[in-house]
Amino acid sequence: MFKHYNMNQVVLPLDLEIKIEENDIAYAVNDVVETIPDDAFTGFRRETGYPAYHPRMMMKIILCAYTQSVFSGRKIEGLLHDSVRMMWLAQGYEPTYRTINRFRVHPEVKELLRQCFVQFRCQLVQEKQIDEEAIFIDGTKIEANANKYTFVWRKAIEKHSAKLVEKSNQMYDELLENEIIPEIERESEDELSTDELRQIAEKLDEKVEAYDKEIEAREKGSERKQLRSERKAPKQYRKRFRDFVVRKQKYKQDMKIFGERNSYSKTDHDATFMRMKDDHMRNGQLKAGYNVQLATEGQYALAYDVFPNPTDTRTFVPFLDHIEEGYFELPKYIVADAGYGSEQNYEDVLENRERTPLITYNQYRKEKKKKYRNNPFHSANWEYNTENDYFICPNDQKVTFRYLSQRTDRYGYTRTFRVYECEDCSGCPLRSQCTKAKEGNNRKIYYNAKWESQKAYTRQQLSEEETGEVYGRRKIDVEPVFGFLKANLRFPRFSVRGQEKVKNELGFAFMAVNLRKYTAKKTNPTLDNNNHLNQKGSNHQKLMIGTFFKSFLASYVPASFVLPTMIKYVKKKKRFNLIKKSGIKDIDRMKGYQFEAYLQVLFKELGYRPVVTQKSGDYGADVVLKGRNKIVIQAKRYGYKHNVSMDAVREVLAAMFFYHADEAWVITNSFFTKQAKTLAKACGVTLLNRYELEKFIVKINLTKQPKQFTRKRSELS
Repeated sequence: MFKHYNMNQVVLPLDLEIKIEENDIAYAVNDVVETIPDDAFTGFRRETGYPAYHPRMMMKIILCAYTQSVFSGRKIEGLLHDSVRMMWLAQGYEPTYRTINRFRVHPEVKELLRQCFVQFRCQLVQEKQIDEEAIFIDGTKIEANANKYTFVWRKAIEKHSAKLVEKSNQMYDELLENEIIPEIERESEDELSTDELRQIAEKLDEKVEAYDKEIEAREKGSERKQLRSERKAPKQYRKRFRDFVVRKQKYKQDMKIFGERNSYSKTDHDATFMRMKDDHMRNGQLKAGYNVQLATEGQYALAYDVFPNPTDTRTFVPFLDHIEEGYFELPKYIVADAGYGSEQNYEDVLENRERTPLITYNQYRKEKKKKYRNNPFHSANWEYNTENDYFICPNDQKVTFRYLSQRTDRYGYTRTFRVYECEDCSGCPLRSQCTKAKEGNNRKIYYNAKWESQKAYTRQQLSEEETGEVYGRRKIDVEPVFGFLKANLRFPRFSVRGQEKVKNELGFAFMAVNLRKYTAKKTNPTLDNNNHLNQKGSNHQKLMIGTFFKSFLASYVPASFVLPTMIKYVKKKKRFNLIKKSGIKDIDRMKGYQFEAYLQVLFKELGYRPVVTQKSGDYGADVVLKGRNKIVIQAKRYGYKHNVSMDAVREVLAAMFFYHADEAWVITNSFFTKQAKTLAKACGVTLLNRYELEKFIVKINLTKQPKQFTRKRSELS
């Protein structure tokens, strides 16, 4: 028995809303667009012509398509025919892909998107999903819709422009010297302007035309031939100066497009060539892209902007201005990574905005290391006499104050340095370690008091429990949003060109990320981890994984992406556990004789009678194993990235014959070169690289850990 089914029966149209699930993302899209005030749509009103589609409807269908990782105008048009949620949001209308594409790059859409973000943030505050305590700022680079070989470089244009100026001046002097044209009035003696080049070309035109008329007037062939010969030079000069005019205009236009940048793309003039993390060629290739700046809280994108310059340092102040002007008032804490730490940025936040910057600087983590603090040649570790204003260097010489120095960068910001110079560095036994100054010059210290006080303030803030905890949330707040955008939403590249159009598309993408996360948390309330973020010892990793996979499963991500990612994660975790058990990191810190002593104990556990050979004259063997069979071992304790060459194989092979051994081994904490592996295979030498050594140690399960052998030679014997 089957349920009634008849294709020829008339079915009355029903409200499509009943076909949509209760917590479907279409409702979130509808709600956020409906909160936009009516005044924001005034710019779309037209009194004449055919009535346009309502901007609210257009916003809804584009936002909904972006939440489904559909960015093509034609595919969005296709969804309007197939998707129930799209049909409901469009209420039966079916705009074409041309209409959709024109709308999403419309200048007035920028204001609608801004209102979306403002209203969405207000909704989050009302629902207490964010607490307005801090904003987390970070940047990422997204590839532009431009070919990677369409680059134009500032240096190349400046070089060609200088050559053009030099060549045009030289040729103009030749014209005057040969009396081909009369002298023209010039604005500058250094360079011929575009109008002056055009004027020279016109005068050469007149000269050539005069020759043409004179040639036609002559009857004798010899005279005509002579005139043609004289006409040849003006014609060549005319061709060159016409080319100069075109090139001069092109170079001028190029420099105008550059602005303060060093490159641009011929396809998208607003895109700059930057180094991307996604480097499939693995050669540091530059690609045309944009620097996207984002402010988040609770893993929601609250404000964004697009910049053409690749470094984050110069985008910080304009981005904060952009947030204050169009989005919301800045909270108490402004959190960012070391890429934003600079004197100008600290000054702006502390003095101009009166907020607390939780921003590290480039040397922050390095300065906390024991190696840095114990380095006697770092001026930060020198003794300072506050009364007489001088430092004392490692050689007990006074480094006294000499003068003030001011440096102004190309952006106009001035830094003040106090310059200290050592009394006398000549004959100092520590000179080579202390300074790279030329012979005869003393070591100088450039001390920026303002910068040092800002660094001290940052260290103090990050060491406190409350502010340190806020800064600790940075990685789990802003970084996941970029992950959702690129991996989950699958938005690694823009599909429009031009900075303003890119901003519009990016706004749709970030709002799509917000709505997907908001819907996922609403569907599964257990994922709402904001109440636990401030609790000490909260399991951020577990909550992050839950949020990620919930949003991940809500999208159409293929298994070909999921499985390799999971396999890679499992392998990485397994490798980490192996390293932890084997203590390979302790072996990396050993010296050669310590490594030999460790191998002696290692093989003793296997029942051998190991003997460590003498330091010199060992004939290629570091350890000799005696037991059921005799084995000679050469131990190579190398740096992690230094491979063992085939010389080690040769030496241990010679040792095998010298000691009358049965086998020859080479054991290292690093790896072997291809030639070493080939030679060892041919000669029957056993090689144990880093990975095999780790497994070997774990299998034996030594009672003594490798770190117990990182002592002096006298203590090991």
